[in-house]
Amino acid sequence: MTVEAVKVEEKQMDEVAVPQEECEKVVEAVDEQVVELDESEPKTVEKSSSFKEESNFLSDLKEFERKALSDLKSKIEEAILDNSLFEKEESKKKGSEVEEKEKAVAEVKGGGEEKEEAEKQEEEEKKIPELGSEGKGKEIDGEIKISLWGVPLLPSKGEESTDVVLLKFLRAREFKVNDAFEMLKKTIQWRKDINMDSILEEDFGSDLSSAAYMNGVDREGHPVCYNIHGVFENEELYQKTFGSEEKRIRFLRWRFQLMEKGIQKLDLRPGGVTSLLQINDLKNSPGLSKKELRIAMKQAVSTLQDNYPEFVARNIFINVPFWYFALNALLSPFLTQRTKSKFVVARPAKVTETLFKYISAEEVPIQYGGFKRENDLEFSTEDSSVSELVIKSGSTETIEIPANEIDSKLVWDLTVLGWEVNYKEEFVPADEGSYTIIVQKGKKMSSNEEPIRNSFRNSEPGKIVLTVQNLSSKKKRVLYRYKINKGGSF
Repeated sequence: MTVEAVKVEEKQMDEVAVPQEECEKVVEAVDEQVVELDESEPKTVEKSSSFKEESNFLSDLKEFERKALSDLKSKIEEAILDNSLFEKEESKKKGSEVEEKEKAVAEVKGGGEEKEEAEKQEEEEKKIPELGSEGKGKEIDGEIKISLWGVPLLPSKGEESTDVVLLKFLRAREFKVNDAFEMLKKTIQWRKDINMDSILEEDFGSDLSSAAYMNGVDREGHPVCYNIHGVFENEELYQKTFGSEEKRIRFLRWRFQLMEKGIQKLDLRPGGVTSLLQINDLKNSPGLSKKELRIAMKQAVSTLQDNYPEFVARNIFINVPFWYFALNALLSPFLTQRTKSKFVVARPAKVTETLFKYISAEEVPIQYGGFKRENDLEFSTEDSSVSELVIKSGSTETIEIPANEIDSKLVWDLTVLGWEVNYKEEFVPADEGSYTIIVQKGKKMSSNEEPIRNSFRNSEPGKIVLTVQNLSSKKKRVLYRYKINKGGSF
């Protein structure tokens, strides 16, 4: 991507405007829907699969889909073998290079060996497609090798992962073979132009490490990528990232690198997990007032959609402010209907509830209401799973953790969706003559509380009792887990 290209896109972005009245109407309509939902009797949040990926097994494809895949494979096979998997501009460039070499050969006088060597070199260079790294063509043992994300593209090789990649391009273009073929060619060319060979080895420093990162998986095993837009509220980081065309280009390369790292976690085979889940946290994001951010976001969205087809299972937007709806109207013309159908939007009050539909509580970071902590020394993925409890309006429920052996360490996590409940923790001895120990005195938990983690080491047999009192007019959903480390095992 050149500086000139960025300037053209910048001009285009300036020309796109969303009428203020229209944005306000959209925001008002959404706010009305949110109020209406909040006032209704809440239901227990149902778990939802993050995204039922369409099958990549040939036997599951519809007849027209199998035909489209077969036709696309034929076109690619022919293009690779004919060395024509290039943009016209590239072909012209190579043509001029060949002419220069021919002239150089013609100028060789006498010394037949020099002329023969020059002609031999020329013939070898004609045979090898120079597509750049992934998507780079090489002739090895008499065969042309062209791959994309580590997957060979030559259909006659019979690799099952080839079909998976080609189906992504077909689905992105509604199984229109010619459109999918052109999209594939442009992606290969784009990867060559930006030198994707080196992007995984590039060091972009640690400044942007908190802006986007991979963390865990969803309920179906999709790797989850968190995009934290609020970090750019820091003016110094904002200017360092978006302050010039060159800085925006560097930002885009960093984002493409993260996408490539995410794809490395996928299993691009039939039946494998072949896409990511994207979480976009818009809390404290600078918003539409920042022209440079608008430009960078539009470029990132457009480029990722054009060159990473069907690699995102769901795009979940959380902590959505009012200006998001204006941004959505701004970017909507650049998105396919298929892409927009994967969007999920959650206002601040619904963040945890929404994430739990797609990601288990064990995998949701604590800042979003889940139980996942960095470098957690208490719980591991092998430990007991999370249990759920629904507390009706105006009622009280207790959770008991047995402590039958002396000198055991009991550890627990607990969260309540929406909180606004009274909560306390006690150790109740088995001996009726002993006194109950208050572990956490009762208090009202506000709606912005993080999940609770606490522990207790018992000196006598008994049990931990967690009490949740729901005084609100709505049902509450409690999620909890606990672990018992018996004496000497901690």
